[in-house]
Amino acid sequence: MADAELQSGSSTEDGTANAPVAFSFTLPKKEISMVPDMGKWKRSQAYADYMGFILTLNAATVEKLLDLLETLDRWIDETPPVDQPSRFGNKAYRTWYGKLDQEAEALVSTLLPGQSAAAAQEVAVYLKEAVGNATRIDYGT
Repeated sequence: MADAELQSGSSTEDGTANAPVAFSFTLPKKEISMVPDMGKWKRSQAYADYMGFILTLNAATVEKLLDLLETLDRWIDETPPVDQPSRFGNKAYRTWYGKLDQEAEALVSTLLPGQSAAAAQEVAVYLKEAVGNATRIDYGT
């Protein structure tokens, strides 16, 4: 991430130009490669900061969104992987996605204010498309 106090080429209050600001960049690297790495992420200060930021945005709506995500996560726990020889997507995903397909509209309805309730059908499609494709067993990567 780049850090700087002033944008390059900006002016001070008295109208004089500032010298260009030096930036420091760090190449991103993948830190979560396996399931156990999620625990490291959830215990990190970055995770706590990120969750704190989200919760301050609009606590009621964000809480509802987190509840929706917790429901999807619970369904993952309730849908164990199928023992299969394929190294590609697990067929249990289709079961999980089927439940989402049936419940998506009700799930997103809890997030929408009354005047936007009619949008639930459309928003449900976005939610389902965001998590992948059950035919191809594609998780949206």
